[in-house]
Amino acid sequence: MAFSGLLCLLLATFLLMQTLADTSCTDCFVQSRASYYPNSKENGTDVGACGFGSFGATVNGGDVSAASNLYRNGVGCGACYQVRCTNSAYCSDNGVTVVLTDQGSGDNTDFILSQRAFGGMAQNSDAAASLLALGVVGVEYRRVSCSYPNKNITIKIDESSSNPHFLAFVIWFQQGRSDIAAVQLCETQNFVCKLLDRSHGAVWTTTSPPSGPLSLRMLFSAEDGEDTWVVPVNNIPQDWKAGDTYDSGVQVDL
Repeated sequence: MAFSGLLCLLLATFLLMQTLADTSCTDCFVQSRASYYPNSKENGTDVGACGFGSFGATVNGGDVSAASNLYRNGVGCGACYQVRCTNSAYCSDNGVTVVLTDQGSGDNTDFILSQRAFGGMAQNSDAAASLLALGVVGVEYRRVSCSYPNKNITIKIDESSSNPHFLAFVIWFQQGRSDIAAVQLCETQNFVCKLLDRSHGAVWTTTSPPSGPLSLRMLFSAEDGEDTWVVPVNNIPQDWKAGDTYDSGVQVDL
């Protein structure tokens, strides 16, 4: 009787550990559905909700996507996902890696892919045409690290900015699979820092930005809950202008 009770306890413990392992798996595929921008060209849109502009249409060779729940009020902007369709007659084993640059949802879908990315899930060009004809397909996805060889994190000053009264910018070419949870701007002379607002998507803003050359601090938040502050080598110059881009001098793989 005691042995039977111990066996049941061990079995329950094993099942609990298996359940916890399943729910905490960060590399497991999740079942979903995907469609594509019906009126787009091969690439994505340059008016995506993330605020990336034309960069959001062409980054990653145009393999980009809008997302619904994964958008996460803009925190998901710039995240990379491996997406593969599940119809073995048309779909390749690896699928396609996309960058989230927009918000949107379709017919119970998590992804609205660029046409290029949608076709990129197929085995060949004929299969890609068949996938596009279907319009909506079953997929499975998982988050993966973004990779931008020979690129540093880059700051793009938004066109709405006006020096010295208002500063807005987006962050390009962030590698890894962590989220940018917070951004600070610091004066380089006295190191007084100001926490910025995420106005929408990936756009960080502040009124009355600090004066002089500006040092950026970015807080990266990993899936395991670990947070890391990163300070770029290069500063945003004092005479920053709307529309300009500035190389941060650093890259991450967090």
